[in-house]
Amino acid sequence: MKKVILIFAIFLGVASCKVNPFTGKKVLNFYPNSQIFPMAFAQYDQFLGEHETVKGTAEAYMITKVGQRISSAAERWLTANGYPGYLQDYKWEYNLVKDKTVNAWCMPGGKIVFYTGILPITQSETGVAVVMGHEVAHALADHGAQRMSAGTLQQVGAVAGNVALKDDQKRNMFNQFYGVGSQVLGMLPFSRSHETEADKIGLQIMAIAGYDPDEAAELWKRMKANSGGQGPPEFLSTHPSNDTRISNLTSWAPLAKEEAAKYGVTSFY
Repeated sequence: MKKVILIFAIFLGVASCKVNPFTGKKVLNFYPNSQIFPMAFAQYDQFLGEHETVKGTAEAYMITKVGQRISSAAERWLTANGYPGYLQDYKWEYNLVKDKTVNAWCMPGGKIVFYTGILPITQSETGVAVVMGHEVAHALADHGAQRMSAGTLQQVGAVAGNVALKDDQKRNMFNQFYGVGSQVLGMLPFSRSHETEADKIGLQIMAIAGYDPDEAAELWKRMKANSGGQGPPEFLSTHPSNDTRISNLTSWAPLAKEEAAKYGVTSFY
């Protein structure tokens, strides 16, 4: 049994890598689009059916407009860098949902939701573009599938430990420490790396779409102010701290402008 689990884990870890076109690095992902996209689309439709979607307003129109500009910029970048057809299975959709929560999210395959609660923070179309770029980047980089893949390996590790340890006391200790350790040392850093990657990719594609990347740090200053500066320590969070994000986005903005210039975009709004 132990050998089977070990072989399975090695197979998943070695044979299931995919290249992130934006970084050129291999990532763990053994869920193909053909498997994960239909599930995501069904969950998205179910969510919309259970929540109030805002239609026909200037704000709803703005969400769709910005989403289309950002996803078009992403496709432009991918085609220019040797990935034509990368988005052929994506079915982009951008919806504004009436909810006071300050948040937005994206499901695999390009299904995006903005809550009305985030609009006072974004303040403008460019602010929306900062958030939209980040969410589109999650979809482009297959972060959802990667999290599922990592979660599967985490479960395999738990099963392997329980099979290997015959003593009940040792097994109980393993389960206690493995649960906390794999989360703090594995899953949380993995999630934070995705958020940082989405910030960087999103900044780049929003600039190519014509939106000012300097506004990204300003948005996160407003997010920090909205939260009152409160939050868990970064090492216990799924996201980088506000200060880390502000610093990163400030340093990356000139690079995003340089990338946009390659596509003839030299002025922003």
